[in-house]
Amino acid sequence: MPTSPLKMNKYIKSRSSKAGLGPGTLIHVGEHIRDNVKIELIDYNSNNYETRSLESIKEGLAFKGTGNVSWIDVEGVHDPSVVECIGEYFGSHQLILEDMLNTDQRPKIEVHNDFIFIVLKMLSYNEKTSEIDIEQVSIIFGSHFLISLQEGKEGDVFDPVRERIKKGTRIREKGTDYLAYCLLDVIIDNYFIILEKIGDKMEDLDNKLLHNPNSQVLQEIYSLKREIIFLRKTIWPMRELIGKFEREDSELIYDSTRKYLRDAYEHIIQIIDNEETFRDMISGMMDLYLSVLSNKMNEIMKVLSIIGTIFIPLTFIAGVYGMNFDYMPELRSHYGYFGVWIVMLVIAVIMLAFFKKNKWI
Repeated sequence: MPTSPLKMNKYIKSRSSKAGLGPGTLIHVGEHIRDNVKIELIDYNSNNYETRSLESIKEGLAFKGTGNVSWIDVEGVHDPSVVECIGEYFGSHQLILEDMLNTDQRPKIEVHNDFIFIVLKMLSYNEKTSEIDIEQVSIIFGSHFLISLQEGKEGDVFDPVRERIKKGTRIREKGTDYLAYCLLDVIIDNYFIILEKIGDKMEDLDNKLLHNPNSQVLQEIYSLKREIIFLRKTIWPMRELIGKFEREDSELIYDSTRKYLRDAYEHIIQIIDNEETFRDMISGMMDLYLSVLSNKMNEIMKVLSIIGTIFIPLTFIAGVYGMNFDYMPELRSHYGYFGVWIVMLVIAVIMLAFFKKNKWI
C-alpha cells in the first residue's frame, strides 16, 4: 500500500499561543479535536461494578468517599476548567495542570505524597492513511481515585481494560496502582502492533527496492524513516518512566504491582530493541536504494561502452573509405563494398566474442 508523505508538523504542536506567558498558565496546546468533553466513570470493588456518563468532573469526584476504586476517563483536554477541577481535588501544582493541557509533553512520571502523575503517548495505526496516529494520555491517581485524560480522538486502546473490569477479573481485587499499570500495559502492547505494521511496510519496501526502485519508493523510505524517528522519541522515555514507577518508594505502589511493572519494563526494552533494529534496517534501505540505482547506471554505461567500443573500429574503416581519393586501390573494386562489410562484421563478431569470454556481457 503506498505511503502518503508524512507531515512533520503532525507530531510537533505549535506553542506560539503560550509565548510570553508565565509558567503554569493553563492554555491548551494541540489540536482541538472535539467540542464537547466526554467523561465516563467506572466505580468498582471486588463485588460491585458501576459505570455511568458524567456531565462534569465534579460529579465523579463525589465518589471519592466510597472506598471503591473510581476511574474517571476524560476525552477532550481543551477545556481548562476540567483540569482545574482535577487540580483542586489532588492539590496539584499549577505546572502539572499545565502539562495536562500541553499535548506535546514528553512522557514522564512525577511521584508526590498523595498522588502520582504520568504522561505518556498512545499510538494507533490508521489503516486509511497508513500513518501512525498519536494521542497524549495523562494519568493521575491517588489511593482510591484515578483520572485519565485523553485528547478525544476516535477510539482508544483502553477498551480491553474496561472489559476486564466489567467481567470481574483480577483487576477488581487490586488498587489504583494496578489499574494504572493496566492502562500503561495496554498502551505498551499497542506499540507491538505499531511495530508489526512498520515491519510489514519494511518488507514491502524491501521487495520494491529489489524489483523497481523509483522516486515513489524513495519517498516511502523517507516517510518510514520519519515514523521510526518519531517512535524513538516516544518510546525511549518510557523506559525511564516505567523504571522509576517500579523503583519508587511510595505508599501508593504496592509490592504486588511491582512485579507487573518489571514485566512491562521488559516489554518496553524489547520494543526499543526492535525499534533500533528497524532504524538500522531503514538506513540500510537508503544505502540499498543508492546501490541499486548505481548498479543500474553502471549496467547502462556498460552497454553503451560496449556499443561504442564495437563501433570505434567500424567507424575508422568507414572513415578511411569515405575519403574517396582517386588512387585508393579498393575504391573501384567490384567486390570492395561487400568486402568492407564482411571485414566490419568479422571485427564486430570477434569483439563480441572477446567481451563474452571475459564476462563483460
